Amino acid sequence: MARISGVDLPRDKRVEVGLTYVYGIGPTTARRILTATGVSPDIRVRDLSDADVTKLRQEIERGVRVEGALRTEIAMNIKRLMDIGSYRGLRHKKGLPVRGQRTHTNARTKKGPRRAIAGKKKVTK
Repeated sequence: MARISGVDLPRDKRVEVGLTYVYGIGPTTARRILTATGVSPDIRVRDLSDADVTKLRQEIERGVRVEGALRTEIAMNIKRLMDIGSYRGLRHKKGLPVRGQRTHTNARTKKGPRRAIAGKKKVTK
């Protein structure tokens, strides 16, 4: 089993797709890594040799920020926005959408489940 950056890659998938299971590596980055190392994107993860896995691991360590380091950097960027009191930071702090989406309706993913307002009655026709 190939283990890269603390993530077990799925054995039955192509290497190109398997690399995207690492946080911070998408399809484009996976293709770039594979061309840099000379590993074929069409072989399965289970068919990788130890030398191929080592080449992939070294290329990822050298050129891509992944997993813990990337999560830490993103968290620090959000914390910085909140500390300086920018609009985006305030939206993060309040748990509201940050990128200009409407909140009158929708935005339930960010706001969470609806909460009933005490004493408010439904309007009857």
